[in-house]
Amino acid sequence: MQSPTKEELEESIKELTEYKNRLEKEVVTISNKLKMPKEKINAIIKSHSELNQIKIILSKLNKQKKNVTSSLIA
Repeated sequence: MQSPTKEELEESIKELTEYKNRLEKEVVTISNKLKMPKEKINAIIKSHSELNQIKIILSKLNKQKKNVTSSLIA
């Protein structure tokens, strides 16, 4: 399997970040409608399994992008 290009990684990071932001906004919107305290909303976001998985994947993609960029410079 061929390694992704820097552009492909950037596009994936961008799309996944946008999805993460939409998901967080949705959680906040619903929580606000339920009149939940801000601390509770933050706790929900921190413990949200899908958001946590997305953050892990984004971290891995950013490391991979850094490695690809480093190998292009070298």
